[in-house]
Amino acid sequence: MEQFLAFGIVGLSTAAIYAIIGSGLVLTYTTTGVFNFAHGAAGMVSAFVYWQLHIGWGVPAPLAIAAVLLVFAPLFGLVFAWALAPTQGLGDAEKLVMTIALLSGLILLAQWVWDPNTARTLPKFFAEQRPLHFGVITLTWHQALTMMVAIAVAVGLRLLLYRTRTGAEMRATVDDRALVGLTGADPRRANRVAWILGIELAAIGGILVAPTVALDAPQLSLLIVSAYTAAIFGRLRSLPMTFLGAIVVGCLESYLTGYLPQNEYLPGLRLAAPALLLFIALLLFPHGRLRGRDRRLSPIPLPTVSGSAAFAAVVVALGILLATVLGEADLITYGQIFAFGVIGLSFVPLAGYAGQISLCQLSIAGIGAVIYAQYGADGQWWALPLAMAVAGAVGAVIALPALRLSGVYLALATVAFSVVLDRWVFTLPTVHIFGVKITFFEQGSLNLAGPRLFGLHLDGTAQVTVFAAVCLAAASFAIAMLRRSRFGRRLIAMRDSEAAYATLGGNLLMAKVLVFALSAAIAGLGGALYGMQLRAVTSDHFNLVSGLPIFLIVVIAGLGAVGSGFFTGVAYAGPLLVIPVLWPSLLNLSQVLPSLGGIAFAGGMLGQGAIATMRQEWLPMFRDRVVLPVLLVCSVLLWVLRLVDVITGWHFFFGLVLVVIGARVWIARQRRVPTEPEVPLEWWGIRRPWRNQDEEVLSRATAAAS
Repeated sequence: MEQFLAFGIVGLSTAAIYAIIGSGLVLTYTTTGVFNFAHGAAGMVSAFVYWQLHIGWGVPAPLAIAAVLLVFAPLFGLVFAWALAPTQGLGDAEKLVMTIALLSGLILLAQWVWDPNTARTLPKFFAEQRPLHFGVITLTWHQALTMMVAIAVAVGLRLLLYRTRTGAEMRATVDDRALVGLTGADPRRANRVAWILGIELAAIGGILVAPTVALDAPQLSLLIVSAYTAAIFGRLRSLPMTFLGAIVVGCLESYLTGYLPQNEYLPGLRLAAPALLLFIALLLFPHGRLRGRDRRLSPIPLPTVSGSAAFAAVVVALGILLATVLGEADLITYGQIFAFGVIGLSFVPLAGYAGQISLCQLSIAGIGAVIYAQYGADGQWWALPLAMAVAGAVGAVIALPALRLSGVYLALATVAFSVVLDRWVFTLPTVHIFGVKITFFEQGSLNLAGPRLFGLHLDGTAQVTVFAAVCLAAASFAIAMLRRSRFGRRLIAMRDSEAAYATLGGNLLMAKVLVFALSAAIAGLGGALYGMQLRAVTSDHFNLVSGLPIFLIVVIAGLGAVGSGFFTGVAYAGPLLVIPVLWPSLLNLSQVLPSLGGIAFAGGMLGQGAIATMRQEWLPMFRDRVVLPVLLVCSVLLWVLRLVDVITGWHFFFGLVLVVIGARVWIARQRRVPTEPEVPLEWWGIRRPWRNQDEEVLSRATAAAS
């Protein structure tokens, strides 16, 4: 009994932290309508700032806490209010992009400022004081402080929201901003207050939890998963239910630590328990009905057959060029373009066509890598379609809860699924499922070899690169044809309005299962190709944090564009890997680029996506009868010079860039039309400049009159 009570006290102290963080999350959501995925990252940064002041610079703890809570956190809250203000009237996807960009960016920023290779710890509060004893219960002063702060937060929020005018404004703002403004209140001020208080609570939670765990940016940021679970218990509205959910999560973690049987299969279950509980809560608790049309939907382009075939040919040609002009070491690095391109392409049918949000695509890619490594160790070709089939089956399972979840709830479910894979499934030793042996990352890494096709063993890096390019080209062409098919039109209709699609007789369950399975199969293919390229992969290659930049780049490119996959590969494995090689000091800056791009996209600076802009600006260059042959001849000439070792691979690359830029400048000059004289023409009260067509109309009218 004494042990049971001891674990209960630990669970309640942990629950207090989750309650504080979760209440801040609920506060900002109920007031602004924005679910802040970066809430935990805000607490993480606050904890690091507190460490810097107290440990790094020797500032006394009370002064350091005051500086963080009274100066840094309020200013940080204003930054969040300013950054997320443009998303206030947008749909769930746009809001999601901004907060995920902030989450990924803050993690990378913290790792940039505070070297993750340096161990950092914080002392517990009042650690030198003797513990408190209440019969058989022993309570440290840090635990007591945590519980008291949680109680004070609960009382303070209750009084603020239901006993003050500011609280009433904050609760009313999310329902009807215009109506609140008519009453004389200021909705923007209410939002700013909500963000300041929300980030303040995240900072308090971060400072309280930091002494009990290692100061690690991803770990601290993903502690928010437990707070997500608490917030879902309150359905993102009720603070009392959020506190109850925090107690359930905290005690569950504590009792699993104390009573979970010690064997090789269960240690990861304790770490994954909050995510599993989040997944279960999302399934059991009621949410919104089938969603109707979002407030803003971007049109999905309809690719042509000839254009899709030409694009596939260009991808294959690029794979051949890279395989022939780059050395072995460079190919291992830059050949990842095509593997990441396939993983990025998996978002197009799912999020682009069907409007279903998934943040676990890279984790599913890890499943594809595991299956291929298990059954394709000697290059068996059939291991690749098997990996796609298993990944597709996993995607079909994810689709079942997706039937009743959408928007932020679906995103949370896929986050929970990814965390379960990261913390538990991928850490399992060899398991037997229905008599089938499956080995995960038990030895730390998996070795993958290229397949044997048509009597050839594609085991060399150059061969794998070309094979990955062919796979990306074939998958891109197939997705383009899917957009033109009847099923593709059904997916677009489901994206426009699930309610209307179901009302008109559409089978939502079948459509979601098929599109999730297809998307997961493509991701599984990308994971296998990624492993072939690197030869050996670990579970860290497929975790949630690593997958966030891929999602952001696909959104920046344009979720509905087939070229988004190739764009993602080039942007992720191109500049993000080229910049550190050429300028090592800019490594951290290059890693933050996807987050900056996601913020720019959500802020409206990138319009409908980079692919649409590039197509409009660059497509005329490939249609010009003079420029296109010259571009091809120059490219082939540079390629030949590289093959005979007259120039290096870098010379080939920069030469090709110069040729493309020159062609682009030439097209821009050719498209300039001399300004016509502004001769006004008035017809039926409408004034406009004189045009060449008007002369022909005038001549015909004169001839008819004569």
